[in-house]
Order: sequence, then structure tokens, then C-alpha cells
Amino acid sequence: MVMASEIAATDPISGSHVQILLRLEGLAVAVVSALFYARTGANWWLFAALWLLPDLSMLGYLGGPKLGARIYNAIHSYVTPGTLAAMAMLLKSPGLLPYAFVWINHIGVDRLMGYGLKYPQGFGWTHLGSVGRAKVAQAKS
Repeated sequence: MVMASEIAATDPISGSHVQILLRLEGLAVAVVSALFYARTGANWWLFAALWLLPDLSMLGYLGGPKLGARIYNAIHSYVTPGTLAAMAMLLKSPGLLPYAFVWINHIGVDRLMGYGLKYPQGFGWTHLGSVGRAKVAQAKS
């Protein structure tokens, strides 16, 4: 098993142009999903009420870092809300689209802020580099 300290010592993305591009990609996704949400005509109160809902997936970390990462990644991957949006269109259920766009927007903002998909070593180890305590540990190494 790879230790968190080993990841910190070999974190090739932290501070790189790749990280900047991935964060800009998150910004683009956030903007486009907000525009699509606006086109649905759904109430912005719904947007605000649902926006933090994907972060409940962090409760998976109560079962340990490996389970937590799996649950968090399942909810914070574009695959799941993208599938919801596709199904809404295929099933001619436009009422589901606002939910998909809020979800996609949340993920885009997370990516913009540097919160990426998680590695099983812990919450702070992401595909966008380290965050929180993991970033502090990386700076010390």
C-alpha cells in the first residue's frame, strides 16, 4: 500500500500547469451548468438548497478512507449526474435536468477550488494535488 508521505513526495500535479488547466476546466463546467440550469426555468432557491447535497458523501469517511474515497468519488464524478441528465432527456423528463445541473455545477466548483477525486490514503489526497492537512504535510516534506 502506498503511504500518504510517498504521495506527497511524488505529487507531480501540485502547482503545475496541468493543475491550472484542470481548475479552469472546473470553472468552465460550473459556468455552463449554471447557464443550463437557468434555461430550465427552475427556481434558484432549489439550486441553493441542493448545492451542498453532494458533500454528504463525505460521511462515507466514517467507514474509513478507502470506503470514503469510493463513495465520495462516485458522487463527485461527472458520470453520475451526466447519466441523470442523459436519462432525463431520453425519458423526456425535463424536471430531472435542474437536479443534474446543480450536481454538475457543484462538481465544477469543487474542481475549481482544488477538491478533486480522492485517493484511498485519505481525504486530502486528490487527483488535483493535495488539500488541507495533506497539503501541509507535503509542504513539510
